[in-house]
Amino acid sequence: MSLAFGKQIAYAAPAFALAVVGIPVYIYIPKFYTDVVGVPIGIIGSLLLAARLFDAITDPALGFLSDRTSTPFGRRRPYIASGSVFLALSLYLLFNPPAASAVFDTLWFGFCIFFLFLFWTAVVVPFESLGPELTFDYHERTTLFSMRDGAMLAGTLTAASAPVLVGSVLGLPAGPEGERIKFFWISVVYAPFLVLCCWWCVLALRERPLPKAPIKEPFFQGFRTVIGNRPFVLLLASYTVAAFGSNLPATLILYYVEYVLESSQADLFLAVYFITGIVFLPGWVLLARKLGKKWTWISSIAINTGAFMGVFFLGPGDARLYGILVFVSGIGLGATIALPSAMQADVIDYDELLTGERREGRYIGLWSISKKLAAALGVGISLSTLATAGYVPNVEQTETVRFALRVLYALAPSLLNLIALVMVLFYPINSAMHERILSAVKQRKAGLPVQDPLRPERVIGSLGGS
Repeated sequence: MSLAFGKQIAYAAPAFALAVVGIPVYIYIPKFYTDVVGVPIGIIGSLLLAARLFDAITDPALGFLSDRTSTPFGRRRPYIASGSVFLALSLYLLFNPPAASAVFDTLWFGFCIFFLFLFWTAVVVPFESLGPELTFDYHERTTLFSMRDGAMLAGTLTAASAPVLVGSVLGLPAGPEGERIKFFWISVVYAPFLVLCCWWCVLALRERPLPKAPIKEPFFQGFRTVIGNRPFVLLLASYTVAAFGSNLPATLILYYVEYVLESSQADLFLAVYFITGIVFLPGWVLLARKLGKKWTWISSIAINTGAFMGVFFLGPGDARLYGILVFVSGIGLGATIALPSAMQADVIDYDELLTGERREGRYIGLWSISKKLAAALGVGISLSTLATAGYVPNVEQTETVRFALRVLYALAPSLLNLIALVMVLFYPINSAMHERILSAVKQRKAGLPVQDPLRPERVIGSLGGS
């Protein structure tokens, strides 16, 4: 049974709003707290790093808990509904620190950022775990996750534009007071909007009936069996390598555009990249129906990487050529984000064949750690390498620094994407294989032993047998 278009929209809606816990929090808020509120930059960096490490515990823990939760409203929706309220409150408090001492404001930032990420995890992990349960159709999943991740891209673009937009509409003056008013209005709009989108999703969708017996597998044993899922390991490894590659240019674009291209149009290039990715995403969905998810993802990586490699050879005065390469590279952006999510849902079906249980939460928890680890490595390695090369802010950079920027911004990501592309070649699940997996799941539920579609030499016992 296909998922109605309205329900697909309802599922995608929270992704648009949740994107506010992205660029504003990681780029704008640190500068707001250092330059306006007065918290030392070293402490801000340490607290953000600690929050990332905190996520490494909470992400898999929330996935584990949501898998084992049993309520009349389902396993995932209670977390999304309640967590969104506390997430919105944490967002409002983070964006509106009191005018107090530096010590108090430092504590305020620390508590707010930890609670923000805790409740973000409490919403996002169950929300993303809900997706694979909504449809088991191989191609419909591509559509569903493309809508969700397309909404995330649109939400990221909107959230990134929000500070400039609010400042222009309200005619706010430059300076601390104008910055405080700007972030006040962003929080006043986004906090209720986030709750509204999450509750729309919760009220519009219904979860599938719970299994008769709740999952009782111990925490660490459960994750060992997840790692034994070979298609998932291949998918996660290739996605992590590609995500690390994409986080390098995300961190360095402002530096590259200013010091290598000697341009001040970084915001314009970012908008071109995101808008292009959103516009071409429906085309990738159609192509995936013909080529399958694996080969479509490979094609998108090839286009994205092929264009971006040319960026390595640019220099001062090449801003127009850079814009063209950004546009071509952006054609593959949406597919490189959405297709791995759709493929992830398929490997969860294979896990059900092996274990007899639906354990989306555990998979999403590990996936979430991978995304955050890739982002942390992107920031840490790129900025520390620039410092080693001799980067000094607000001055003309040496040739060594410019070369390091070109390598980190363009060459290293392209090479990492090519490595990911090669790894994806070994991913074994296509449309026909997925049908065989679903068929085997049904037979095993019926009490029959089945042959493992991916390992024909292995017979999997019935759920009532060995």
